[in-house]
Amino acid sequence: MTQYLIAVVGEPDYDTMPPEDLQQVMTDVDAVVADARSAGIFVFGGGLHGSEATTVVDATSGAPIVTDGPYAETKEQMGGFSIIDVPDLDAALAWAGRLSAACRCPQEVRPFMDEPANTEAGV
Repeated sequence: MTQYLIAVVGEPDYDTMPPEDLQQVMTDVDAVVADARSAGIFVFGGGLHGSEATTVVDATSGAPIVTDGPYAETKEQMGGFSIIDVPDLDAALAWAGRLSAACRCPQEVRPFMDEPANTEAGV
C-alpha cells in the first residue's frame, strides 16, 4: 500500500455559498470520508483556513525567519487535504474523483516518497 496526499486545489469560497448548498457540500464530503474509513484507507484529512492565516518559517540560512502569508505568490493555494493509503495511483485517482465531486473543487494527487532503506546494522 502507498500513502497519497489528495489536496484541494484552491481555496473554495464557501463563505459566500448559500447555507443549504454549503450543508450539502459538507454532507457529501462526510459521506466520502465515511466510505474511505469503512474501506480502511483513510489516514487523516481536514480543511485548512485561508492562505491569509499562513505563517512561513525559513531556517535554511541559520536562525529561523518567520513571515506572514504563503510562501508562493500564486492564485491557487491548498484549501484542505486527505491522506489515504491505497494499493496504487489508480485507486488514489478514483478517491480523488469522489472528493472532487463532493467538495466541488479540483483535487491534486501526490504519492508520498518511500523512506530510504536503513543501512545501519541493528536499526
